[in-house]
Amino acid sequence: MARPPKDKTDAPAQPAPATAKPHRERGGWLARFAPGVRNLVAKPAPGARETPENLWVKDPDTGEMIYRPDLEAAWWVTPGGRHMRIRPKLRFAYTFDDGAYKALPTPTVPEDPLGFVDDRAYVERLKSARHATQEPDAMALGVGKIGGVATVVLVQDFAFMGGSLGMAAGEGFICAAETAVKRGCPLVVFTAAGGARMQEGALSLMQMARTTLAIQELKKARLPYIVVLTDPTTGGVTASYAMLGDVHLAEPGAMIGFAGPRVIEETIREVLPPGFQRSEYLLEKGMVDRVTPRKELPEVLGSILQTLMMGRRSVAA
Repeated sequence: MARPPKDKTDAPAQPAPATAKPHRERGGWLARFAPGVRNLVAKPAPGARETPENLWVKDPDTGEMIYRPDLEAAWWVTPGGRHMRIRPKLRFAYTFDDGAYKALPTPTVPEDPLGFVDDRAYVERLKSARHATQEPDAMALGVGKIGGVATVVLVQDFAFMGGSLGMAAGEGFICAAETAVKRGCPLVVFTAAGGARMQEGALSLMQMARTTLAIQELKKARLPYIVVLTDPTTGGVTASYAMLGDVHLAEPGAMIGFAGPRVIEETIREVLPPGFQRSEYLLEKGMVDRVTPRKELPEVLGSILQTLMMGRRSVAA
């Protein structure tokens, strides 16, 4: 049995009286124009192509807006020379000859081995990072030719939890080194990291030793190991495989160090010199062999790899 309405708000709507005037839609000032003119200024229908929201990119140094196609044509280097952070797919496309390469799968590791929870569960952070980047973790592997030399390339993705070094990243590095040894080709690593992944505790710190051992296998096989330091390369990555290369290149303006400048200043109670921990400063102090603009990297890498592999071939002969 239907419940009778208690008050006016609960009552069903009453039909309009027969004498009520018909409703007339108000179209505003556009209603006075011809339909064809209204269509020119009307909003596009759902699903219609619109101007992309990311057509302009803000320059992090000057605050000016840069036309995205111009920035893409410049390999994501701003007019002021800032080398903006790029993802692995772009890095592979820029590095390999004609952008041709084969992506390699990264090893799987146990997730959340410590059951870590802070303000969010670690498994939730992993899910969010994977959804945002469409990558399983911070390392991406590819095989192709650089300057005609078959090479394994490993790219660290800062977009995935700051490129932090954890078990998956360590396994990715070891897989890249083992692949290079198996194929008898060089290994090139593009580093970008904020340090070790705190959610994995001592397990993340163990990757510093494990990656170092993997580099020793490359050296035993007399295979070149080249490191390209990009912005930023800090923490345990700098304290391990980022500084163990046969040759160290760096992109201009890249921040490279262990602890951050603020922590160092608070520790030593001194003001750091201008440009401290930037690639140009490290070149001056001998920690970097060459600062190379992004567009010159493929040619420089190709020249280095050809020279080093020529020596390997002559020894084998």
